[in-house]
Amino acid sequence: MNYEEADKLLVRYLDQTASPKERALIENWYLHESEQRKLTDADDFDHLAAELWAGTRKRAGLDDQLKSGILWPRIVAAASVLVILSLLALFLSQYQKNKSHDANDQMLVKTSGTRYPVLILENGKKITLDSATRGLPAGKESGGMILSNTGVLAYEKTQRQDKGVYHSLLVPSGAGLQRLVLPDGTRVWMNAASSLRYPVVFAAHQRTVELSGEAYFEVAHQAERPFRVISKKQTVEVLGTHFNVNAYDDEPEVQTTLLEGRVKVVAAADHAVRYLSPGEQCALQGKTFSVTKVETAEILSWKDGELLFEADRIQQIMRVLARWYDVDVEYRGTIPEDQFGGTISRKASLSENLNILQFTGKVQFHIQGKRVVVSK
Repeated sequence: MNYEEADKLLVRYLDQTASPKERALIENWYLHESEQRKLTDADDFDHLAAELWAGTRKRAGLDDQLKSGILWPRIVAAASVLVILSLLALFLSQYQKNKSHDANDQMLVKTSGTRYPVLILENGKKITLDSATRGLPAGKESGGMILSNTGVLAYEKTQRQDKGVYHSLLVPSGAGLQRLVLPDGTRVWMNAASSLRYPVVFAAHQRTVELSGEAYFEVAHQAERPFRVISKKQTVEVLGTHFNVNAYDDEPEVQTTLLEGRVKVVAAADHAVRYLSPGEQCALQGKTFSVTKVETAEILSWKDGELLFEADRIQQIMRVLARWYDVDVEYRGTIPEDQFGGTISRKASLSENLNILQFTGKVQFHIQGKRVVVSK
C-alpha cells in the first residue's frame, strides 16, 4: 500500500465508508501508535509531513482561501488530517517492511477454503463435496440428496420409507462454510471444524439432529414436530425459528444465540431449562447457565466470512483462526492478557490476519510449518 492508497483509506474511514477490515486496520494502527509514540527519526517524519501537507492543503481548498475569515476551522481540520496521514503512511511503510521480514522468516501465506466438506452415508461411503460433485443427482444410495451448482447440499421433500437411515456432514478445519437443506426444509449453515448427523427422513413426531462444532439453523415451522439439536452438554428445542449454536469441544462453554422466535435450552447434566427471546444468548459452562443480551451481528459474522470481536482475548481469536486455516497454535512465554477488538476476514490469508493483530503491539506471531507460535 502506497501513500496515495493510505490517503484514500483514511478518507474512507473519516466519511464512514470504509469496510470493517479497513476500519480494523486504522483502529489497530491508532492503538499501536498511541502506545509506541515513535516510529522513525524526526528528519524522516518532517520530510514526509511536508509532502503530505501539500496534498492535504490542496484537498482542503486552502491555497485559494488563505485570506478567508472562515479559514481557521478548516486549517485545524486539515492539520489534524495531516498528522494522522503522516503517522499512517509511516505505519504502512513499516507494515510493508514487516511483511517482507515475515516472508524471510517463512511466514505461511495460507488461505481458508483449501479443504472440502465430506458427506458420510449410512453404509460408510464418503463423498467429498468439491467442484467435481456439483449437480450430483439424487439416488437411492445418496438418500435422495443433490449438491447444487452453488454448493448447497439439499434433500428431497418426499414421503420416503427409508427411516432410520442417517447421514453425517463433516466440515473440516480449513474448509469454508457449508450450506445444507434438510428433508423438512430446514436450512443449516455449518462452520469449519463442525459436523452434523441427521436422518434422511425425520420421525413422525420429532426432528432430531446431532451437532459438534458450530451451525446456524433456520428451522422450518412444524407445530406437530419439534426440532431438536443435541450438542455437547445440552439440547435445544424449537418449533420453527432462527438460532446459532456454538458447541466446539475446545471452547469453555456452549453458546446458543436466538435471532427469531423462541427456543428452549435443556442442560444434559441436571435437565435445567432456559428459554430465550430474540437477541439473547444462553451460555452453559459445567452446570452454570447464564442468559445475556448480545450483539447478534458479532455472533453471526462467521456466516459472512468474517470475525467481529470486541474485548476478546487472543486465545479465543486464535481458536477461530486455527479452524479457519487448519493450523495448530502454540503459546510461548506469558500468554498476553490484553483484549482485542476489530474485524478480520476469512478471504484474507493467514499471515494478513496475523499482521493485523500483530500491529496492535500486544502480540507476536511466527509460523513454523503448520504451527503458529504466539508470544508477547
